[in-house]
Amino acid sequence: MPSDPYPADLRSASPDAVAHAVRHELDLLEEAEGARVLLAVESGSRAWGFESPDSDFDVRLVYVRPVEHYLRLDPVRDVLEWRLDEVLDVSGWDLDKSLRLARGANPSFFEWLASPVIYDEDPAFAAVRDLAAECFSPAASARHYLSMATGQLVACQGETVPLKKYLYTVRALLAARWVVAERRPAPMRLKDLVDAGLEGPVRGPLKDVLADKAVSGERDGHPRVPELDAWLQTTLAELTDVVADLATAPKVPWERLNEVFLAVVRSAQAG
Repeated sequence: MPSDPYPADLRSASPDAVAHAVRHELDLLEEAEGARVLLAVESGSRAWGFESPDSDFDVRLVYVRPVEHYLRLDPVRDVLEWRLDEVLDVSGWDLDKSLRLARGANPSFFEWLASPVIYDEDPAFAAVRDLAAECFSPAASARHYLSMATGQLVACQGETVPLKKYLYTVRALLAARWVVAERRPAPMRLKDLVDAGLEGPVRGPLKDVLADKAVSGERDGHPRVPELDAWLQTTLAELTDVVADLATAPKVPWERLNEVFLAVVRSAQAG
């Protein structure tokens, strides 16, 4: 893992320059770890579309190791933390962990798959995407977003609320609403969720909050917005009743996951 902090000017760099820097980190990671990156995406506020000037880059990976790694008797880590500083945060999951989480409809994994910022993707990862589509659970996803919104609302007490948490709550509820209506993973960008289903009277106040977030620090607060507060409480109550009635789908058989796992490991070995 690199020990030197990444230059802060990456935050003001062009998207191409950021992608180049991230790919350089991926090259270093692959060489040092003996792993092959299958997917590298942006996660967090920069993928959601409401980053602050001092937001870091949250790069999330799915990687695969040589076949011998999976034939060992001693326990091995299935998580890799490559870099963590104030500018660049690079970490990820082994393919085997990723597939197990996909089978359990893990919401974080599906958010990675929906990221609009893809730094790298191996052709072999297409099989994982196809499998993930079979594993997606609207019930699990919607419940996750509702739980997230509930937790964030607890942090949004007082006369001034954390800008980031305010927007996290809005996005979580819009994502839950999307999943209930569409029965498929929600898009990452807040703008797409707003365009798909936010009531007109709330759009203006939300636009003002987003404008403040774009020029504020990650930890800055914001005065309460009555229109937004009312929408959050009403929408949370409405969705809670709807989501409670969603049926949980049966899980994809292990045989299907094993098939994809072996195919991707062999592809990486051959490549």
